[in-house]
Amino acid sequence: MSSSDQHLTRKLAEMKTFLERRLKQQEEEVTYLRSFVEVVDSLLAERSFRPVEIGTPSEPERAAAQPRTIPKSADSVPVLTVDGVRIGSIQVEQGTLKVTSEPNINLDSNSPPLRSFLLAKVLEPMQTKDKEAASAGSIPPEAILTYNVEQDDGRLRAIHIQNYGDDRRLLELKNAIRWTLRRMYEKTGGKK
Repeated sequence: MSSSDQHLTRKLAEMKTFLERRLKQQEEEVTYLRSFVEVVDSLLAERSFRPVEIGTPSEPERAAAQPRTIPKSADSVPVLTVDGVRIGSIQVEQGTLKVTSEPNINLDSNSPPLRSFLLAKVLEPMQTKDKEAASAGSIPPEAILTYNVEQDDGRLRAIHIQNYGDDRRLLELKNAIRWTLRRMYEKTGGKK
């Protein structure tokens, strides 16, 4: 091998090392950026669930502004409209989340907030991510998120979500569910 060939081979090897190092750095940066986007999405979603009002907060608004702990087992949290109307509840118990609508509230189970947002943009992607994690061996197959929508004559009765995951995911789900039920209520006028 001539000295120019050796020089070229050494330069190519150095270039390959440099490119691999840069690729690894870029992949790490993308991972960090994705985690930042998740945090921002969560904060944006939380803030978009209630309209911004300027003035002195009423007693229910002050209570709603207090930090809440995430329920660990058998806790039921009401889902209220911004006007304080109870439209449903979220119950968390041992990896299962159950959403029920109030009997006197009519929430259309075919409405876009439920179908195109909660199911298509929140639950299905979570389920897909879990299936990928299970096929990669990161989680057992029985830990994959599953859900079922219970309806009666086009009226939402309940949503059952099994294996919701960690506290961050639970918070994301609760925020998405609150937003969805509130938008469903606004679209239908809500009352039976």
